[in-house]
Amino acid sequence: MAQYLTRINESALRDRLKAAPVVAVTGPRQCGKSTLVKHLLKRHKNTLYLDLERPTDLEKLALPELFLQAQKGKLICIDEIQRKPELFPLIRSLVDEWQRPGCFLILGSASRELLKQSSESLAGRISYNRLTPFLLNELPGCAIADYLTCGGFPRSILADNKKHSYEWRQDFIATFLERDLLQWAGFTPTTMRRLWKMLAHLNGQTVNFASLGSSLNISATLARHYIDLLTSTYMTDLVEPYFSNMKKRLVKAPKVYIADSGLANALLEIRSYTDLTGHPSIGAVWESVVLANLRGWYPAAEIFYYRTSAGAEVDFILKFTGKVIALECKVSSETSLSKGNYFALEDIMPNHTFVVTPSGSSWPMRKNIEVVSLKELRYKLRKILS
Repeated sequence: MAQYLTRINESALRDRLKAAPVVAVTGPRQCGKSTLVKHLLKRHKNTLYLDLERPTDLEKLALPELFLQAQKGKLICIDEIQRKPELFPLIRSLVDEWQRPGCFLILGSASRELLKQSSESLAGRISYNRLTPFLLNELPGCAIADYLTCGGFPRSILADNKKHSYEWRQDFIATFLERDLLQWAGFTPTTMRRLWKMLAHLNGQTVNFASLGSSLNISATLARHYIDLLTSTYMTDLVEPYFSNMKKRLVKAPKVYIADSGLANALLEIRSYTDLTGHPSIGAVWESVVLANLRGWYPAAEIFYYRTSAGAEVDFILKFTGKVIALECKVSSETSLSKGNYFALEDIMPNHTFVVTPSGSSWPMRKNIEVVSLKELRYKLRKILS
């Protein structure tokens, strides 16, 4: 049996099950939601687990009200809830009748925003919690080179060799395009694959929807719609610009990232760390790794980027607990900041600035500016944002 690896969400999920009638765990397919939840369910004596991708479990819900009423008193876990959105009104009715916390634990491979479209009736009754693929600090002993190459999806980073990891990621992409995509109307696998590969080449750049649409022979509106789907299913991440000084001529388009470095590499057909170090996308892949970990550590934080037409720029700005943190990602051994970085910091006036590198060492660059490793960044941020 494979060793279970602790996730940082565990204690928060236990607390929410004691307080909220419905707890939702969202996140991309295969990121470990089911494994985490089954681990948590071991502490509960009276539980029911339904996986809506299993025909036998779907059959149990042929008469959902009759079946679920018979489970009163149990913690009912429903996996892949987005496949049966008509359950949400019934869940609302049942939790209002049962009047207790910990009635339902629902899992979905769609974002909170997408699920909300079907679960408006659960307002005030549901706690949303996002699970990401593995964060670096959740993988004891993992080499940063492996994490950069394979990403954080469990079956990729924990594969017994790099060949199997790469094959799993290629299979994951194919499955998403050829099966999972069928849940959503109006999308074609061929166009989505082309777009996804284009976005991998544009990783970390501002997105021009009109240009993308023209390349794909679709409208700018439809290109945006496709990217919104990828974002809603956690395959891409859009970072909006930060507006701190309205007198500046700011870049207004969002930056787009492939949400997992392993998937970005697979889309670019990068098979090894050696291949990655010689590829022009390595800087953007490193940015996507830093962004993914920031999202996992601080899911409630706002994350932006800053860029002006005059060349002032910084990769990420994190706003949380009333504080502003600037982060610049440097994948090479050269960690000095550019004039554009310093101009951006003058505009933003952050509480602290971090230069994040894959290196294992950290040191102060100047007052309120530190060079840090990704592992060290989490502990530095906790001290500032607590």
